[in-house]
Amino acid sequence: MSKIAFVFPGQGSQHVGMMKEFYDKYQVVKDVFKEADDALGFSMTDLCFNGPEEDLRLTKNTQPAILTASVAAMKVLEERGVRPDMAAGHSLGEYSALVCAGAMSFSDAVKTVRKRGQYMQEAVPVGKGAMAAIIGLDTGKIEEICQNVQENMGKAVQAVNYNCPGQIVIAGATEAVQKAADELKEAGAKRAMLLAVSAPFHSTLMQPAADKLAIELQKVDFHDAKIPVIANVTAKKETKVDEIRELLVQQAAHPVMWESSVRTMLADEAGIFIEVGPGKVLTGMLRRIDKKRIGLNVEDEESLEKTLAYLKEVR
Repeated sequence: MSKIAFVFPGQGSQHVGMMKEFYDKYQVVKDVFKEADDALGFSMTDLCFNGPEEDLRLTKNTQPAILTASVAAMKVLEERGVRPDMAAGHSLGEYSALVCAGAMSFSDAVKTVRKRGQYMQEAVPVGKGAMAAIIGLDTGKIEEICQNVQENMGKAVQAVNYNCPGQIVIAGATEAVQKAADELKEAGAKRAMLLAVSAPFHSTLMQPAADKLAIELQKVDFHDAKIPVIANVTAKKETKVDEIRELLVQQAAHPVMWESSVRTMLADEAGIFIEVGPGKVLTGMLRRIDKKRIGLNVEDEESLEKTLAYLKEVR
């Protein structure tokens, strides 16, 4: 029987109104949002359901908002009897995966990612860093051009999200990212799009954020994970407290090895992937990594019922 993998989205999947349908129907979702409100000292519930959009897009708000939405969706699945054999999350989503695996409490996670977002924004002033999605170019070529631009300009730019075949995100100093994007387009990339983000996430420029996060994470009470969590940094299964904490520190300023993480889950016989939380970004990436695997998602009542119907049919 195929194993179930829960995968949790990262920044960019947020939207005003996410999880409102679940909130109105499930007490367990109301409980999650109340816990977030209490932990953060302001109404995450109001921000998620009423916006405004520009406030929700602020990194320090986006990260706890997506975590809250994802954990809420996970609780609904648990209540309906669906539990994973393994978990992973894209960037910020790794914290959702660790909550899912019992490695950290939701309250600790939501407070930590709020600070993570603040530290990331403080590390590079707005406008000084950028990210760009590179579509349809060989990984080696992307790395080579980024390296050349970095050496020639003396400014950081590197591949930071290895998402799926034909899709890699680069990040670094704004001028270097723009120069690399132009050269990558000339080298044959189908698209080289600057992303609407406020900082160069997962680049070496995020090291100051990682250093502050290291201090914060020492205060968190971690536990060994009850199911394997595939770490962004190593793309390996992790369950032990010390490794989990250290890899979360590294993750802030290291690339997200998402394609490799998915392949680790595939090698461990994951046959059904459920994207838990807002959006279908990871489901789309899964199709490009392995078309044979089943990608489902849960973000509202319709997607929940579709997922439950499929699971009932195959299990």
